[in-house]
Amino acid sequence: MSIQVIEDTKVKAFPAKPAEVVAFTAKTRRRIDLVSIAGKVASALVPPAIVIALLLVVWQVACSSPTASLPPPSQVWKEAYDLIAHPFFDNGPQDIGLAWRVLISLQRVAIGFGMAAVVGVALGALVGQSVWAMRGLDPVFQILRTVPPLAWLPLSLAAFRDSNPSALFVIFITSIWPVIINTAVGVRNIPQDYRNVARILRLNQLEFFVKIMVPAAAPYIFTGLRIGIGLSWLAIVAAEMLTGGVGIGFFIWDAWNSSRLPDIIVALAYIGVTGFCLDRLVAAVGAFVTRGTTAK
Repeated sequence: MSIQVIEDTKVKAFPAKPAEVVAFTAKTRRRIDLVSIAGKVASALVPPAIVIALLLVVWQVACSSPTASLPPPSQVWKEAYDLIAHPFFDNGPQDIGLAWRVLISLQRVAIGFGMAAVVGVALGALVGQSVWAMRGLDPVFQILRTVPPLAWLPLSLAAFRDSNPSALFVIFITSIWPVIINTAVGVRNIPQDYRNVARILRLNQLEFFVKIMVPAAAPYIFTGLRIGIGLSWLAIVAAEMLTGGVGIGFFIWDAWNSSRLPDIIVALAYIGVTGFCLDRLVAAVGAFVTRGTTAK
């Protein structure tokens, strides 16, 4: 196969590129892409792995003496091996693996935080859109958001007379404030041009809320949701310590009463990893919805 070029009534033939060269180029690009991906994965995983390894070494050295009050990692692995290796065992209503306990706690967080997200976005939009609402409600929000989560528990137990709705209320009342505040800030920072377009198009309040307000304030909203999901996870662990049940919080309290410190340490690791995953999940959803404009 050849390409013919006519120039000054002379015909010159140029051979086409062999197929082997094209295939080699594709393989080279694929190899370069794999190397690039592997480099990114290594840069994300190697530094925290090194830090965790150093912390474990320091922990092992610091707690290896007979007078140490905390168990070293080697003792934790030895005494809590079943909790680490078998997170999904189920030997009865109160004898289940830590993964099941975490899932039970996550169910409560999903309900409480879901209600806080809906109500928080609505109230935040109201406060951000109305000057009178901001003047009337903002001082109340600023006062209530400083109340510690466990301070609400006696009041919720007295009101609901049941541990499960009381825990849900504690999650709701703890996580709603950052959602309200960040949503209000986002609504107040909507460009005036957007509001002018809404007036020109004669959008009603519902259309303005759905088509302009929520998309424009989405980065602020998801920032509040990230803070709120972390607070809700903190609140459920603290609430379960006092309300009982089979959640991860009650497991820690029960292990403390039984002097099982290795079990507590393993449960804390589960809590930390779960909280990190929740934060990353909300951040990923926010980055997708806002096309990467939220802070990672």
